[in-house]
Amino acid sequence: MGERWARILVLSCLLLLPSPTSPVSAGKTTDVADAVEDILRTAERRRAPPSVQESAARGVLRRLLPSHTSSFLLKVVNEGLCERFNCFRISNAVNLNGSGAEIMIEGSTAVEVASGLHWYLKYWCGVHISWDKTGGIQVSTIPSPGSLPHVKDQGVKIERPVPWSYYQNVVTSSYSFAWWDWKRWEKEIDWMALQGVNLPLAFTGQETIWQKVFKDFNVSDKVLGNFFGGPAFLAWARMGNLHGWGGPLSQNWLDRQLILQKLILPRMLELGMTPVLPAFSGNVPAIFSEMFPSANITRLGNWNTVNGDPRWCCTYLLDPSDPLFIEIGRAFIKKQVKEYGCITHIYNCDTFNENLPPTNDPQYISSLGAAVYDAMTRGDNDAIWLMQGWLFSSDAEFWNPPQVKALLHSVPIGKMIVLDLFADVKPIWKLSSQFYGVPYVWCMLHNFGGNIEMYGILDTISSGPIDSRVSQKSTMVGVGMCMEGTEQNPVVYELMSEMAFRRNNVHIEEWLKSYSYRRYGQVVLHIEEAWKILYHTIYNCTDGIADHNQDFIVQFPDYIPLDPQNVLISKNENHRFSFWETKSSVQKPHLWYSTKEVMNALKLFLDAGSSLAKSLTFSMNGMQEHKLLCGLTAQRPTRASFMIMLINTGVGC
Repeated sequence: MGERWARILVLSCLLLLPSPTSPVSAGKTTDVADAVEDILRTAERRRAPPSVQESAARGVLRRLLPSHTSSFLLKVVNEGLCERFNCFRISNAVNLNGSGAEIMIEGSTAVEVASGLHWYLKYWCGVHISWDKTGGIQVSTIPSPGSLPHVKDQGVKIERPVPWSYYQNVVTSSYSFAWWDWKRWEKEIDWMALQGVNLPLAFTGQETIWQKVFKDFNVSDKVLGNFFGGPAFLAWARMGNLHGWGGPLSQNWLDRQLILQKLILPRMLELGMTPVLPAFSGNVPAIFSEMFPSANITRLGNWNTVNGDPRWCCTYLLDPSDPLFIEIGRAFIKKQVKEYGCITHIYNCDTFNENLPPTNDPQYISSLGAAVYDAMTRGDNDAIWLMQGWLFSSDAEFWNPPQVKALLHSVPIGKMIVLDLFADVKPIWKLSSQFYGVPYVWCMLHNFGGNIEMYGILDTISSGPIDSRVSQKSTMVGVGMCMEGTEQNPVVYELMSEMAFRRNNVHIEEWLKSYSYRRYGQVVLHIEEAWKILYHTIYNCTDGIADHNQDFIVQFPDYIPLDPQNVLISKNENHRFSFWETKSSVQKPHLWYSTKEVMNALKLFLDAGSSLAKSLTFSMNGMQEHKLLCGLTAQRPTRASFMIMLINTGVGC
């Protein structure tokens, strides 16, 4: 972002911070629509100027298609373009001053401009954009500069039916991001912008902020070395599930993470995104029990990890009703503002994520929620609490309607946004009367544990967000992609990202024809038929079981061939999964499709090999479909003969 604009942003935010001695009184907002408008107006005030955003959008184009940078005219239009929420418009460019621009993409933010660019490249040029590990980009179908397809009539304008497109899960930082550098993050942020993400989680570097906060409370670096988890376990240390495991973190690592965050956040802001920063959830170092003996601090039980070893398990939770909670929560947000500027008003906090309150008394739960929100507003007058709704699924026996309503109504309506995190399988909005009037985001969780396999429910992705939005008294305000691990199943995420812009159900078979053309760069009837089979088998998991990747290809090797229905897999005693795993005490591979049909799909892929030999997204380096289909269809005891067949065809798995 422009340095001058960044300095102004920091100074203005510091002036707006609430006084430490005067609590913030948040007015009761009762109308969801009015509350959403207030949030959007606040976000607009903190957004980068149009010139900065246009430059950022051109950067996305330059990194994606350096050969076509002069072919597109990208423009951010603040007013008059959209009717209600953000939008983009694609039209033919008027060639001014011989600039060579053929297509104009206008958008209310740089994210909308990037989304419009992606939409045009997909549906006019047959381009496919994915993560590098799932095939990367396919741009062989895009015409050379000067020959881009024109848009009919006055062009196409697409407006979001709901304002937000959320991205990430609180554990994605450990399953996927732990070792990323700026180069990889830059690619991811470009991907976010092209997919329309405007509300991303931004958790990088928070340990460095916590180090600064805890030092103000006289906590030493040595103590924090046993408090922070290692890089691959940060997510669970942040949530208070474990501490110290995989650590300690070096000061060099901490410093570099803060530097990385100071690259990530400006880029998000330049693109017109609203980053979601962390807030204090109550997780404190063990030494706080000694330093503050009168504080209400509870030692939690073992979170199914590290064998109950006290060096790593059984963390300490400061009760939100304790005055010290308010003090720490305020200090943390203020420290973030000091480091990053006043860049957002939305903060994630999951105090009860797989940790139950000490009592189910609704009045007590309401007081805890109010205290969490109070800690946020002490640091930011405009604070909005964004909470994962996972607790309502993982601990459904505890969170009955009185408890759910008590927590959701502990803050003014419009000051909390709930992520219906598992709506693709178990939508809570249907069970809670639209979260009792609280705004929520319809989310697709889809991936657990960063496991890699072909899995999805394309029909639900197409219909679920729309059913939610048009339902009676709907309080849905966004869609979200909340996978625990990224870089898998690109077909699922391409469709899901489009639902941020679609008002009607997608006809999946027709969409998949277009998808297969874009992904491989040409029309191949065998591939179209293969994707039709995959749609009705692998990508049609309707048995209500959230898949945890029990396919043979990811099991440990064995030396005794076993029938698939009797494979012995160690019992998972982790309660967080108990409500959707198979009823048997011995888990079996999760097969929801006909393996015979899927084998036919694989054969069609193999038959198309000669036609797509030059397609990188089909090659052994890029075609995730081929690699995973080998495992999905090679079921014992015929695995050996099937593998021989593959070897004989010259295409190994």
